[in-house]
Amino acid sequence: MAEPEFTATGVRIGRWLRSLTRAGQVLIRDGRLLLLTSYGTEIDSAPVHLVHAGRPWFVRDRALATVNGTRYLLTLGERDPAPGEEGPPSAGSFFDAIRTAGGHAARG
Repeated sequence: MAEPEFTATGVRIGRWLRSLTRAGQVLIRDGRLLLLTSYGTEIDSAPVHLVHAGRPWFVRDRALATVNGTRYLLTLGERDPAPGEEGPPSAGSFFDAIRTAGGHAARG
């Protein structure tokens, strides 16, 4: 399996008001977006070109991702971590990775 093109750990993944995990993972690998729990269990996945991503108008550090018709709210970091520093990449990095991998970033 190839190295992930994008990895974010410590990401809160939810469906609007319902939190699915507070320390999940978002991966883009082999042309697929994977949403995982903190234990590595798959929440959802889809080819990146079928994923729609956008930024909610009301917050800076979050992303909306529609995967297989389900809308997920991803809470990412406000800034990219320094080398060797823990923490999730920013929402902007997520949008860049989606664009690079061939997805549809509605508003990034």
